Amino acid sequence: MQYGEPLEKNTRIYVAGHKGLAGSAIWRHLEDEGFDDLVGTSSSDLDLRDRSAVFDFMRANRPAVVVDAAAKVGGIHANDTFPAAFLSDNLQIQVNIMDAANDVDVDRLLFLGSSCIYPKFASQPIKESSLLTGELEPTNDAYAIAKIAGIMQVQASRKQYGRRWISAMPTNLYGPGDNFHPENSHVLPALLRRIHQAKVAEADEVVIWGSGTPLREFLYVDDLAEASLFLLEHYDSPDTINVGVGEDLSIHDLAQLIADIVGFEGRLLQDPSKPDGTPRKLLDVSRLNELGWHAKTGLRDGITSTYRWYLENITSVRTK
Repeated sequence: MQYGEPLEKNTRIYVAGHKGLAGSAIWRHLEDEGFDDLVGTSSSDLDLRDRSAVFDFMRANRPAVVVDAAAKVGGIHANDTFPAAFLSDNLQIQVNIMDAANDVDVDRLLFLGSSCIYPKFASQPIKESSLLTGELEPTNDAYAIAKIAGIMQVQASRKQYGRRWISAMPTNLYGPGDNFHPENSHVLPALLRRIHQAKVAEADEVVIWGSGTPLREFLYVDDLAEASLFLLEHYDSPDTINVGVGEDLSIHDLAQLIADIVGFEGRLLQDPSKPDGTPRKLLDVSRLNELGWHAKTGLRDGITSTYRWYLENITSVRTK
């Protein structure tokens, strides 16, 4: 496998977290692109926090490429309420995966982090060089520290073992397969579910956490999947790289857009007693764009597709 050339379709690729939002999209995209030796296992069959089990799994399967899309994730409420779990679980997951990958000499690995690694008051749009230049957002600093440690482990493995490992930091993701818990999920799916339920109940209003003024960027998960393969085939650097769309909007405008798509005609009320989180989080994606990749899915189209998927799977969507 030569860097800069397409991966062979028979390359064995292990997608860690292939049942999650990002991992399932990456798995779908790889299948669509003709890759026929994909490896994945559910959390019920392999607890990625179990170090010996992860080593046994990696030795048994010996992938040529690893995509680490596995993580304990959640929205602002979950991160702020369970910081110890978010720190401990994510550290264990990524350390076990990367150590086991080193054990079997995996040459290519993609580690997916999160835009929350950047300082709370980083200059906007946020460049990759902003990492470790300021204090983190307190409501999700535990998760951010874990993801920063993952970036460091990628860089350390490149330095010590000569691996062609890379890390990418996606902006806020959404799409089919998301978690729709009203409190523990991320803002977009939480709002989509809440506004849908208000429409069904013929409610007069929906209450939205916070002031509604924070600005956020949203990336359709199928676009992330495409970017992930693109980076594996076109990027080789110790520096992490941002993955986003380069545009943002306020939480209030997001809620209005979702209400329009869902068909909810009631009032949208803000609850300023709830935390806002980082005031703005827009990624500078110029480096990725210069490599030749751009997001394709507009926000309205992406939310419409996600809502359609939600309605089709409403009895089985993740709500934990």
